[in-house]
Amino acid sequence: MIILVIGSGGREHALAWKIAQSPLVTRLVCAPGNPGMAELGEVRAVEATDVAGQVALAREIGADLVVVGPESALEAGLADALDAAGIACFGASKAAARIETSKVFMKAFAQRHGLPTAAYRAFEASAPAKAFLNEMAPPYVIKADGLAAGKGVVIAADRGEAEAAIDACFSGRFGAAGAHVVVEAFMAGEEVSLFAIGDGESTVLFGAAQDHKRAFDGDLGPNTGGMGTYSPAPVLTDALMASADARLIRPTATGLASEGLPYRGVLYAGLMLTDQGPKLVEFNARFGDPECQVLMLRLQSDIVPFLLGAAKGGLAALPAPVWRDEAAICVVLAARGYPEAPERGTRIGLPSGGLGEGVVLFHAGTALDADGNFVATGGRVLNVCARGATLAQARDRAYAAVDRIDWPGGFHRRDIGWRALG
Repeated sequence: MIILVIGSGGREHALAWKIAQSPLVTRLVCAPGNPGMAELGEVRAVEATDVAGQVALAREIGADLVVVGPESALEAGLADALDAAGIACFGASKAAARIETSKVFMKAFAQRHGLPTAAYRAFEASAPAKAFLNEMAPPYVIKADGLAAGKGVVIAADRGEAEAAIDACFSGRFGAAGAHVVVEAFMAGEEVSLFAIGDGESTVLFGAAQDHKRAFDGDLGPNTGGMGTYSPAPVLTDALMASADARLIRPTATGLASEGLPYRGVLYAGLMLTDQGPKLVEFNARFGDPECQVLMLRLQSDIVPFLLGAAKGGLAALPAPVWRDEAAICVVLAARGYPEAPERGTRIGLPSGGLGEGVVLFHAGTALDADGNFVATGGRVLNVCARGATLAQARDRAYAAVDRIDWPGGFHRRDIGWRALG
């Protein structure tokens, strides 16, 4: 098979790394890719949201399957264009991807189908959104409606912070993504990420992880796209996972199909484990980043049949995915100034002899300069991942590898996994 992977981040590098291990794959192309992905297959300089360019590339290479990584490409309608061209695509349609790309749509969908989630109201202007705060108690949860690279959610400790977050959305901080704002009740509990794959008719659970959104140790600082993650998440027991599947995952797939939006691709449910059971925080229409990285390290099964089954149908006929007994952890190395104003162009020194047993490095925001040195090109730049017999061993291996990377222009958290490790 010839497979085209769309995207250039750590999530896409992890997907390409796992896909490249499949005996079914004869050629792997990544677009636009990154220096790490270039070590696994070919890279082509076509942006993820260049729909016409990606369809043309898929035709040129004779792709048997296109795997769409980032949500921005789904919102641009890439899956729809590939479907119209008769090319198998792992990724949700633009309309179905609204489960992520519009929080207003997602919350209204949850209400229509009785999915357990926080009470909310959606607003198109600042004044009524602020007035609604009178009906709630702090902390307040303020969300920009559209895609904001993981930065459009604020958990405000007090009224002033909540009003500032509302003003930031309506003042254009997130562009069109902030044209509508969701204000919702705060849910207490531990948050976990649960993944499923759907083919439009059936769904298959596809792993879980727990991540760290805040920028700094101790869960302090601004929200980010994710500073690290680990899997499995001990707090998500088999019973809680079964409950989430029955109350959220399967009803969502059924509900989308009933509304003429058959869901093909990854359904990622952010769950809050409350005293009343799992409740929905948000849906995403793609693998989490950096959750995908630890899932790929733990997945023992060949991933390609699942990707192809979701794209073409027949997931129900596949055996359940098999997971390694080992734990996996991912530590994100970010550029100084992230998430607000990451410094770009700083040079990164990677050790020549590898990073140690059980360690895999995924590139998330790197390029090569004229002298062949790695430089930072984004906010989250490297993902240092490791497997271990225990989570503690995986953590120790990951941080030993982090300490071997010479990058004064970066920073990272030192407490990834603290919830599970006490």
